[in-house]
Amino acid sequence: MRHGKKFNHLGRKTAHRKAMLANMTCSLIEHKRINTTVAKAKALRLFAEPIITKSKSDTTHNRRIVFAYLRDKFAVTELFKEISVKVADRPGGYLRIIKLGNRQGDNAPMAMVEFVDYNEIYNPNGTKAKKTTRRGRSKKADDAQVEGSTSEKKSEE
Repeated sequence: MRHGKKFNHLGRKTAHRKAMLANMTCSLIEHKRINTTVAKAKALRLFAEPIITKSKSDTTHNRRIVFAYLRDKFAVTELFKEISVKVADRPGGYLRIIKLGNRQGDNAPMAMVEFVDYNEIYNPNGTKAKKTTRRGRSKKADDAQVEGSTSEKKSEE
């Protein structure tokens, strides 16, 4: 029976699993997106999102707690300086998992894990130009056609 087993052990001992998730989180912080298997991606989300929440308040205590998990000074610095500024107004859900299909060699389901605020394609509040939603012609186009048709009539006369 599997009573009380709430998370995926990923077929690894505790120390190996914690080290792997810490390394994956550091890579995610550095590159802003990584490719991995779906099971590891879901485990990474459970590991990384509380750490990102801690980075929202930049105190010495929170930095030490995050450093105890990640054990990488560069990743902690980047997390508290750059990433925490971008996710400051987001109440959770900092990571996005996009399924990519199966891996060539062993047919393992693959996924891409990325920060929600660092992707301009999916981010509706990004710096992307606003799309026009009008279906009819614009007034400028109508005026140009009206002027064009009146000049044609004058040239015919």
